[in-house]
Amino acid sequence: MRVDTWRLYPIFALAVLAGGSVWLERITRIDDPVTIAEQTGPDFIAHDTRVVGFSALGARRYELVAERLEHFPASDITRLHQPRLQLHGEEGTTTITARAADVSPGGEQVDLAGEVRVRRPGQAGALPLALDSETLTVWPDAQRARTDSPVLMTRGTARASARGMRADNLFGTLELIGEVSTTMPPRRQGSPS
Repeated sequence: MRVDTWRLYPIFALAVLAGGSVWLERITRIDDPVTIAEQTGPDFIAHDTRVVGFSALGARRYELVAERLEHFPASDITRLHQPRLQLHGEEGTTTITARAADVSPGGEQVDLAGEVRVRRPGQAGALPLALDSETLTVWPDAQRARTDSPVLMTRGTARASARGMRADNLFGTLELIGEVSTTMPPRRQGSPS
């Protein structure tokens, strides 16, 4: 049996076409993985927000209010504009305000920046507390705060300034750090007889 070679031309043509396609695909392939452009802007924006945190027993522990909230998916950071954080504790309510704040993923850490003001009104046996700084990091659940920026603290008429500060138990225990300067009011002497 004899096969005419002209009948094999379509098979040869298909083989050459398939081989050419494989060769063309290999020389035009990009070996670098395709990179997806990372989103740099916020994926979520909210105005006039309010977040309330509760203890395991249902007591209100903190309230966070902001004019504007932006969430950035690349870092999972939430940025707050004009935040006001109220921390509720045994010694009363401490209010912290700033121009801006970044909240870490999960909300464990709040980094406040720009005209940070801490205020706690006086109560029976405790004088009002005011603390001013440019930055402050607060861990609401751990009830701690810290700054490496200069601070000015007033309690009643007493004043103290330092290069930084650490606080535990939501400003129950304060440690002023570096170049501390204090002004204490004179002690009252017993009344004259």
